[in-house]
Amino acid sequence: MSRTVLVGLDGATFSILDPLMEEGVMPFLKEFIKRGVRSNLLSTAQPLTPPAWTSLTTGRSPGNHNIFDFVRVERGKEHPTYTLATSGDVQCETIWSIAGRQNRKVISLNFPISFPPEKINGSIVPGFVPWRHLSRAVHPPELYQKLKTLPGFDPQALAFEWEAETKAIQALPDQDYEEWIKFHIRREQQWFEIVRYLMTSEPSDLTAIIFDGVDKLQHVCWRFLDPNLQKSLTTEWERKIRALCHDYFRQLDGFIAEIARLAGPDARLFMASDHGFGPTDQIFYVNTWLGQHGYLAWQEGVEMAEEGRLTTEGHKSHVLLFDWSRTTACALTASSNGIYIHTTEDRTRPGVPLAEYEAFRQRLKESLLAFTDPSTHEPVVTRAMTREEAFPGEYMERAPDLTLVLRDHGFISVLNAEEPFKWRPWIIGTHMPLGIFIAGGEGIRRGLSLSDPLSILDVTPAMLYSLGLPIPEDLEGRFAFEIFEPSLMAHSPPLKGEPTLLPAPRRATESHQEEKPGEMEAEQEDRIFERLKALGYIE
Repeated sequence: MSRTVLVGLDGATFSILDPLMEEGVMPFLKEFIKRGVRSNLLSTAQPLTPPAWTSLTTGRSPGNHNIFDFVRVERGKEHPTYTLATSGDVQCETIWSIAGRQNRKVISLNFPISFPPEKINGSIVPGFVPWRHLSRAVHPPELYQKLKTLPGFDPQALAFEWEAETKAIQALPDQDYEEWIKFHIRREQQWFEIVRYLMTSEPSDLTAIIFDGVDKLQHVCWRFLDPNLQKSLTTEWERKIRALCHDYFRQLDGFIAEIARLAGPDARLFMASDHGFGPTDQIFYVNTWLGQHGYLAWQEGVEMAEEGRLTTEGHKSHVLLFDWSRTTACALTASSNGIYIHTTEDRTRPGVPLAEYEAFRQRLKESLLAFTDPSTHEPVVTRAMTREEAFPGEYMERAPDLTLVLRDHGFISVLNAEEPFKWRPWIIGTHMPLGIFIAGGEGIRRGLSLSDPLSILDVTPAMLYSLGLPIPEDLEGRFAFEIFEPSLMAHSPPLKGEPTLLPAPRRATESHQEEKPGEMEAEQEDRIFERLKALGYIE
C-alpha cells in the first residue's frame, strides 16, 4: 500500500496546460509529468461535472450510478419535473466507502453530489453547498469547528455565494472579469488551506480534492487562454486579463507542488479532470426548434426578453412555461444536452403513446440530425444518442431520451428565441470529451505518454490498487496496468474483490444541528439553482 492522493482539476485539458507549462507558468506540473505518466481521459457520454466525477469516484457509468445531471428528473403523469440531485441519488458505492470499510482513512474535499455526506472513515467537505449551511454539511460534525480555527478561513469564499455569480457567464461585463478571476484565486486558496491542514493534522491513506476554478475560468476566459486566439488580444485590458488567468494557474501549480510534498516521497499522486474543454461560438435554442417543428408549445403570454431569455421570475425551471397539452418533447436543462419525450400509457391523455415511442424518437432524432446552420449549411447536431447508447445500465430509463452532441460540443439553450440558431458575439469555453490523467510516484512508470485515452471509469481501479485493495468485480473500469511498473505488479499483483455494497440511504434532512425539517433544504436548493443558472448549466 502507498499513500494515495487524487488532485481533481475540473475541466482541465492538455490543450491549455501544455502551453502553460511551456511558458513557465506551471513548472512543477511540467517536471512531474516528465517523471510520470500522462494520458487523455475519456469522460462520460455527456461530459458534465456531476455524472463524470461520480463515475470517476465509483468506477461505474451513469446508467448504473444514476447521476445524469445537476438535477434529478421525475417523469410525472402530467409533465416531467426536476429537483436538485444529492448524494442520496447515487446508487453505487463510492471509493470513499470502499476504502473506508477496509480500514483505509479517507479525505474527500469539494466533490459534487456529496451532500449529505457519507459517514466514512475520514473527512468529507462537500462541494456545491452554500456557505451558510456548510457547518452542517461536513463529516464528521466537529470538523467544521476545526476549520474555523484556520487563519483566514472564509466560508463565503470557500463555498459559493459570490455576488458576481448571479450574472450569466456568457454576458459577464468587462469590468467584472478581474474580480471574477481573483475570487477564484482566493477560493482555491481556501480549499488548499483545508487540504494542507488535514494532511498535516489528520493524514489519510487516500486524500482527494477538486480545484474547480479551472472550469470556471475556462468557461468565461477561453479567449484569453487558448493559444490559437492570442493574436486577437490587442488591448491592454485583454493582456491584463490573460496575465491574471496565468496568475491563477501559477498559484494552482504551487498548490499541487505542496500537496505532493506533504504526501511524501513514497506516495502516489494522481491528477484527473472530469472532462476537457474547448471553444464554442454557436447557440442552438433546441426548445425553439422543437416548437417550430410541432413538438413543443409555450404557455400563452410567455414573453421573450433580450438575448432570447424568457421572463421566468418565480420558476426554478421552464416546465411550468410549456403547454403540456401540446408538448411531446422538450429540453429541461442546458447542462444535460438532453431531450425528454413526454409519454403516456393512456391514449386519452396528452403525450406520446408508449406503443409509438420508438418510432417517434427515431423521427425526432433524424429531424434533429438534418437541421443545418443556415449560413454554412453544416449540421448543427452531429450526434443524437438514445439513452440505450449513451447511458446503458440499471437506471437508463431515468436518463434523457436523446442526448445531443453539437458541432462544437457546446451546451444547448433551453430558452425561447426568434430563431433556433445563432452565433455568439464572442468565443467562450465549453466541455469536451477528453480530459486529462496524470500519475507519478512510487511504482508509476516514468516518462510515459499513452497513445490511447484511458476511461474515466479506470481511475477508481487504479487508486484502489494503489491503496493495496482488491478491485471489486462489478466495477466497469479496467485496471490500467500500463501505468504501473511491471516490477510492482509482479511483487503485488492486482486482486479481484467482492462486489461493491449498495450505499446506505442518505437524506438531505439529516442534520448535525437542530433545524426545522426542510427549511435548510429549500433555501439551499434555491441558492444552488441560482448558481447553476449563473454558470449557464440551467437557464
